[in-house]
Amino acid sequence: MNSSTESSAGRNVPGEATTSNGAPVSTGRLIVNGDDWGRDEETTQRMFECVRCGAVSSVSAMVFMPDSERAAGMAREHGVDAGLHLNFTSPFLAANCPGRLLEHQQKVAKYLTRNPFARGLYNPWLAGSFEYAVAAQIEEFVRLYGVAPERIDGHHHMHLSANVLLGGLLPQRIIVRRHFSHEEGEKALRHRVFRLFTDSVLKRRNRLADFFFPLTRLEPSARLQQIFSLAGRCVVEVETHPINPDEYQFLTGGQIFRLAGGIPIAHSYEAPGARAGN
Repeated sequence: MNSSTESSAGRNVPGEATTSNGAPVSTGRLIVNGDDWGRDEETTQRMFECVRCGAVSSVSAMVFMPDSERAAGMAREHGVDAGLHLNFTSPFLAANCPGRLLEHQQKVAKYLTRNPFARGLYNPWLAGSFEYAVAAQIEEFVRLYGVAPERIDGHHHMHLSANVLLGGLLPQRIIVRRHFSHEEGEKALRHRVFRLFTDSVLKRRNRLADFFFPLTRLEPSARLQQIFSLAGRCVVEVETHPINPDEYQFLTGGQIFRLAGGIPIAHSYEAPGARAGN
């Protein structure tokens, strides 16, 4: 992480709250979110172990996948904080997936995976397919979890595609995952442009964490220490996939707690500082 990230942290921090005696109250949170809950039994189980040891705060649940039903039952029984992990690109494999949804998803997947610029371009001919795919997954989440999702992100981050954002397909005021925050070494101009575009749209309708980073780069450890330190005054989401052996070991072996130091890992997606546009 470089000075530009640190300076952007200063610009984006909400006004610092204080107690009645003037002492500062932390508005920051370190949220570690596990992706792909319900994709298959092994993925769900590894993630659940991370939740139980306090290394993962919350999960993002896939619907119409082989372990979606069981995973939803586990989340409801054990109080696992689950949001919706919208899926436009990986085939739905559950037996109860409607054929019409499969047809629409295939059209969308073919378009989105065609080239790296596709998700940034609005396709009017696929507007109906995107709308159906989002609505069907939200409806299935409600059936499985008994409540509407309070936050949404996406498999391969395709929830940030232009058809979803410009089509207004995400419910207003819920928490939506933003694009990855800037880090040292980022070179592709398209990432910066896409971040500006998605942030500007999301801030008008939804609530966002202040920063979002992937856990995947475990070395150097100084990188994660700097990321975790931002959570002292900002809402920081860190994405993880515990199905990956290195990340699983990092989470369950206690290294994440050592690097986080005095910054506690949230027990759910607690985001008091997650803000709508201002």
